[in-house]
Amino acid sequence: MTRYRARPPAIATTLLDDAVVRIVRWDFEPGADTGVHTHGLGYVVVPMTDCQFLIEEAGSERRVAIEKGAAYRRDAGTEHNVVNDGTQPMSFIEIEYK
Repeated sequence: MTRYRARPPAIATTLLDDAVVRIVRWDFEPGADTGVHTHGLGYVVVPMTDCQFLIEEAGSERRVAIEKGAAYRRDAGTEHNVVNDGTQPMSFIEIEYK
């Protein structure tokens, strides 16, 4: 994955990390991103705001809008970069299950 422009980093705040789960709050200013990463654990995402995602994956990108309070899950091994593609700050809670 190639980054075409410099972006500010999203801010990750660990809320809980125990033997069962890791819960992280992600906060993004417009244009901020997580950086390319691979998930070592399966996870659930719950948006705290309406989210306008740009998802950059190997060789492709897609835009996804998720409403506040909705939820989705992904399997371990997911590799991507998540970008706030909107004009407002966004945040979500990520729950990794161990």
